[in-house]
Amino acid sequence: MFVRLIVFVLSIAVVAACTSDVTGTLPPSVSSTAVAARPAVDAVPAGRWRAVLIAGDNNSPAFDNGVQSLREKLRTHGVRDIALYSSDSGRTAPGQFATAANVVTALRAGGGDACFVFVTSHGEERGFFLRADRRYFDPASLDRVLSAGCGSVPTVVVVSACHSGTFLTAAMRKPNRVILAAAAADRTSFGCGAGDQYTYYDQCLLQQFDRAATWQDLALATRSCVENLERRMGVRRPSLPQMFVGAQVEGLQLPSR
Repeated sequence: MFVRLIVFVLSIAVVAACTSDVTGTLPPSVSSTAVAARPAVDAVPAGRWRAVLIAGDNNSPAFDNGVQSLREKLRTHGVRDIALYSSDSGRTAPGQFATAANVVTALRAGGGDACFVFVTSHGEERGFFLRADRRYFDPASLDRVLSAGCGSVPTVVVVSACHSGTFLTAAMRKPNRVILAAAAADRTSFGCGAGDQYTYYDQCLLQQFDRAATWQDLALATRSCVENLERRMGVRRPSLPQMFVGAQVEGLQLPSR
């Protein structure tokens, strides 16, 4: 076991590189809408949540494993409106391929009384990577499609990627949104190697999901789990997971039957 641990620690430099060397970002093609003032929301029935789960890259099984396991987790909590998008063309239908066009369509679709968006992929400060188009989906584009598709309803966004703290922009920080990011804007995240089952952040999110009452609880528990895991693995430059909780959704509960 000790030998295996040493080998794993020495491989961190490889699995930590959850970034891509391909340039290009999503063009600004979606208009933004304002979020109307709403009272605080603490609970939304599980059947009224709409979830969009996106595996942005297929060069590690961790990304598809993450969205598939989270889909099952949401189902056990009573969520039924779940759209899953994969970057593995051999495992998904064309309409569920994680292209920028399909992602935009899914996020703009509307419906439900609450939105949940989960993205796991490589990332840079430009945004998260969509291998299908070899481009980045940037924070401004995500804000526009969320405003169009989710409007002022409670909206939870999880971006699990290197440098994902870049999504905590002023525009993204709306009072009806909860934003969880796997790493600070200037940090990498870990666990996206070819031999990883999940990224570190996704693993912790899945482990803590059933124990948390609110999304804020889940964000804090996931961050603590990641910090402990990185400490045990000897990570010298930790990922520093980030979070934002809007004033309208400070007590927003996870969906439950």
